[in-house]
Amino acid sequence: MFRSHTCGELRLANLGENVTLAGWVQRTRKMGGMTFVDLRDRYGLTQLVFNNEVNAELCERANHLGREYVLQVRGTVAERSAKNNKVATGDIEIIVNEMTVLNVSATPPFTIEDETDGGDDIRMQYRYLDLRRNSVRANLELRHKMAFEVRRYLDAEGFIEVETPVLIKSTPEGARDFVVPSRMNQGQFYALPQSPQTFKQLLMVSGFDRYFQIVKCFRDEDLRADRQPEFTQIDCEMSFVEQEDVIQMFEGMSRHLFRTIKGIELDAFPRMTWHDAMKYYGSDKPDTRFEMRFVELMDVLKGHGFSVFDAAEYIGGICAKGAASYTRKQLDALTDFVKRPQIGAKGMVYARVEADGTVKSSVDKFYTQEVLQQLRAAMNAEPGDLILILSGDNANKTRKQLCELRLEMGSQLGLRDKNNYSCLWVVDFPLFEWSEEDQRFYAMHHPFTSPKPEDIPLLDTDPGAVRANAYDMVINGVEVGGGSIRIYDSELQHKMFQLLGFTPEKAEEQFGFLMNAFKFGAPPHGGLAYGLDRFVSLFAGLDSIRDCIAFPKNNAGRDVMIDAPSAIDDAQLKELCLNITL
Repeated sequence: MFRSHTCGELRLANLGENVTLAGWVQRTRKMGGMTFVDLRDRYGLTQLVFNNEVNAELCERANHLGREYVLQVRGTVAERSAKNNKVATGDIEIIVNEMTVLNVSATPPFTIEDETDGGDDIRMQYRYLDLRRNSVRANLELRHKMAFEVRRYLDAEGFIEVETPVLIKSTPEGARDFVVPSRMNQGQFYALPQSPQTFKQLLMVSGFDRYFQIVKCFRDEDLRADRQPEFTQIDCEMSFVEQEDVIQMFEGMSRHLFRTIKGIELDAFPRMTWHDAMKYYGSDKPDTRFEMRFVELMDVLKGHGFSVFDAAEYIGGICAKGAASYTRKQLDALTDFVKRPQIGAKGMVYARVEADGTVKSSVDKFYTQEVLQQLRAAMNAEPGDLILILSGDNANKTRKQLCELRLEMGSQLGLRDKNNYSCLWVVDFPLFEWSEEDQRFYAMHHPFTSPKPEDIPLLDTDPGAVRANAYDMVINGVEVGGGSIRIYDSELQHKMFQLLGFTPEKAEEQFGFLMNAFKFGAPPHGGLAYGLDRFVSLFAGLDSIRDCIAFPKNNAGRDVMIDAPSAIDDAQLKELCLNITL
């Protein structure tokens, strides 16, 4: 072994021991005839001491050490005279009597410290160096602990971990597939799985009544903070269950993670219907750490001569408690915020409740104080509160704009504390969503989601009104997991394919293997998949899942460290019978 102890292990109890350490040079400091070196490994940092009066040659060598040199040192544990309470080993130091430079290092392109001077691009290019930083390493250690606790919980509940294939059949319904050409089957392609959906259903047919897998999934879609082209799911499925069984099982798993990882005991998660989530928050993943729920104001504000409101299909407002002190400059900035192209509102109306209870608004000339008091009552606003109002000719679109404004106000008022967790289940999603562009229904989740049993008759008369037997877990405005009870009846599954525009031939081509399996006694089943990356980033307080993935892609889907994707040579293309046309 190159070391007897790690760099984070030694304490005052080890005084006088002869030890061997190995690690990287964090920094060196020369003070008179003494040289101090901080040696770092995954476990911590230990101060090394070189004394010129005791061993001048060794001290001189220490003076020439560079950052990130790899060392092995032998020495004696001593008590520090100037202790450092910022590190666990701050009470001791090593009086070095022997040093071996195991490897030299070029000067790193950024400092290997928590508050590094490296920008995102350079850190991603040298990700193997970025991973040496304590903050990044801690994220991966957290990810390891969460995955371990997931396995521990599910194993105790009788789940079996089963690996499913990575090279599968392309089923383009949903996000775009990544495809892989087959050399042995020329002109044909595999796809990388967007999820193990059909395989876990086949495992239910096989009698594996409690399955899970921590699995890589792949989707060729535009990236954002909580998306990567390859991501990790905690994928789970159960047989002979109803929706409540699945919710209770995996709410239990989430509470187990909060308890064991964060030391937080949570009460039962509240439920909210999809309809209420959209009505009161404008999102199917509402951030419920703070109130500021939407209030519809059509009855109060329409018909008073203000043409913007009079022509609107929807008028909605939020009440920001204690924000009446916002200046005109701040309010103008909020107006500019909602008018940004990615939000798309045409403007914003505001009203303040003064200390004496009167209401002053940006549209006072159109509304009497009597109407403004009706507005105050509808918003349940008190003196010192600020009312913000949006309107538009499309209710759903305007609610989404109001959602962005609500979240921005929550951030500005300090209501979105990352250390405060608000969990809930969103249930009763629509089974279908209608595409005006394609003039057809799409599955809101996937084609195997079961409708609510009581809504099945509506499939023939009003498909848009059918509710799905589906559920999402939302934490702090992030969808961390979602699932559904599956269709296990072949006749109902055929009807679902028909409503989604599949011809019998197309359904057979893409999903015939699953439909054939259902002929052999498929049990009732359902499941759920968590986004492990999202769950870890929430626990770590990160703004992007990229920071809890060892080797992530950038926003263009590139791995700038290994320069992928990249071109392949002509011989490979010829072997695969492919031609590139740009």
